[in-house]
Amino acid sequence: MAESLADQVMRQINQAADLYYRLLTVVAPAGAGKTSALREVQERTGAQLININLELSLQMLDLTERQRALQLPRILGEIVEGVDGEAVLLDNIEILFDLSLRQDPLRLLQGLSRNKTIIVAWNGTTVGGQLTYAAPEHPEYKRYPIRDFLVAGPEATART
Repeated sequence: MAESLADQVMRQINQAADLYYRLLTVVAPAGAGKTSALREVQERTGAQLININLELSLQMLDLTERQRALQLPRILGEIVEGVDGEAVLLDNIEILFDLSLRQDPLRLLQGLSRNKTIIVAWNGTTVGGQLTYAAPEHPEYKRYPIRDFLVAGPEATART
């Protein structure tokens, strides 16, 4: 029987503690159960689940486009650091990929994961040692080599 997504995350949380970047990406396409898995992990660990789109949007409402791009890393850091505990669950991170914000989402998340274990729902795939976000023809498309962070997801289950 295949390991559930929540079980994969639970197993890898302890592994993340030994990494320089304590980042665990839960990778699957939209609608594949990432949010449900994060909610189950929340119930099992007591870690806080944060809707990044909502929190950042609320805090950046009164800022200009330029101010948003400049202040997003600080605001995101304050959101994450404001959470008690060693781990935080991040969902709905699409805003980080907004081209007008001129950010590198993986680099932002890795920076945050130096002080806390970050478990993040990532809409994308893992193929050939690469983590992707969106389809290649999409303007927000990103591709990263999988290194210095952990990956959980249906494709990761198939590899184990």
